[in-house]
Amino acid sequence: MSEGVLDARVLVVTGVSGSGKSTLAAMVAEELGWAFAEGDDMHPAANVAKMEAGTPLTDEDRWPWLDVVAAWIRGHLDAGTNGVVTCSALKRSYRDVLRASGVVFVHVAGDRALLEQRMASRSGHFMPTSLLDSQLATLEPPQADEAHVTVTADRTPAEECAEVLRLLALRSA
Repeated sequence: MSEGVLDARVLVVTGVSGSGKSTLAAMVAEELGWAFAEGDDMHPAANVAKMEAGTPLTDEDRWPWLDVVAAWIRGHLDAGTNGVVTCSALKRSYRDVLRASGVVFVHVAGDRALLEQRMASRSGHFMPTSLLDSQLATLEPPQADEAHVTVTADRTPAEECAEVLRLLALRSA
């Protein structure tokens, strides 16, 4: 755990599609009584259409989306309010756009078989299972010099939530 983690005011829950980041982030936000935002809802329509068609996003596709997520984060930090937002933030360069004092990344890691099974079993999501390999190839897990904690996606959301709260020494609202 990196220095400054206990002062976190915005948690960015990261990971590849199917890792359970949305479920975990919503649960953590509810437990803490913090604002919650789904980063996928911030994608422009063109990005969603591209992913629905099975085409991986390029860095050029991602930068405007990351700027919107970063603006949400900065809005909360500037207002002094706590929040939890999801964002795949697969590369360090993407996390660099989101990084600020008061931000901690919560990386949800899982093995390919679990991720694929989760993606195949969900309905109503624009991300097809066919893009999992490109996400895993792009993934650069957070490094020791980034304010982050990592939880594994092989437990129940409640267990993962409890671990996040324990690792970050945060108390339920």
